Formats: sequence, C-alpha cells, structure tokens
Amino acid sequence: MEPTLTINQLSRRSGVAASALRYYEERGLIASERIGKGHRRFTRATLRRLAFIVFAQRLGMSLAEIHDELDKLPTDHVPKGGDWSLLSGPWSARIDERIAELQRLKTGLAECISCGCLSLERCRLVNPHDKAGALGPGPRYWIGDRSSDNG
Repeated sequence: MEPTLTINQLSRRSGVAASALRYYEERGLIASERIGKGHRRFTRATLRRLAFIVFAQRLGMSLAEIHDELDKLPTDHVPKGGDWSLLSGPWSARIDERIAELQRLKTGLAECISCGCLSLERCRLVNPHDKAGALGPGPRYWIGDRSSDNG
C-alpha cells in the first residue's frame, strides 16, 4: 500500500492551503480516504493532481474547466506522465493567447494605467472622443480591441 499524506502534509508539500484542499475535495477535484475519527488521508498521486490544478488556474481556467479536464484521466490506474501530457497538450493556443494578453497589458502600462481614465471621454491621447467606449465596457484596448483609426 502506498504511503498516504495528512491534509497538513499535503498542504506543506503542495503549497496549497488546507482550506483550499478541503474545497477542492468538496468540488471533486481531489479525493481522500477517511480513517479513524474522519481524518483525511491523501495518496501521493494527489500531489500531481494539485500541480495540474495550480498550473491550470494560472492559465486562467475555472475550477469547472479543470474538473472537466481531470475527468478525462484514466480511472484504471494512477495517471502517469503520458496521461498528463494528453491533457496539457492542447493548451498551447491558450498559453499563446495569455502571452499576447500580457504583452498588451505591458504595453498599456505607460499609456493607460498612468492616466487612469481607461475609456472615459476625457482621454484625448489614447482614446479621443471615447472611441474605446463605443467598443464595449471595460479596458477595450487592453483586451485587444482597436477602433478603426486607432492602431
């Protein structure tokens, strides 16, 4: 039998707060066995699931999306490297989108954040005549929208 980890050991090893571990278990992202007085015990394989969850969250995936991805893992054996690669392989496009978004944010730091107005009418430099406001709510240029005569 594989050695198990207490919730505190799992928290320390994974860097994920015990409260988050209980929440992930409640949402079906990880599982534990109960022993004795209901104390949770997790297999060491849970560490890999947690690494996947943390990475996926950093990509901007919701817990529901992560759950759907984890449901694709085999149930007849502890997932190995190849099983995890099948899940993460299609993420390249999502990572590229995230990189592009971060580049836009970096570019917008000097132009927009220092001004503070985002898409209000008073911005004559970056957003004359509130053209960004016509594109929709929020920081339109940051998320990649451009008006017809703005870059």
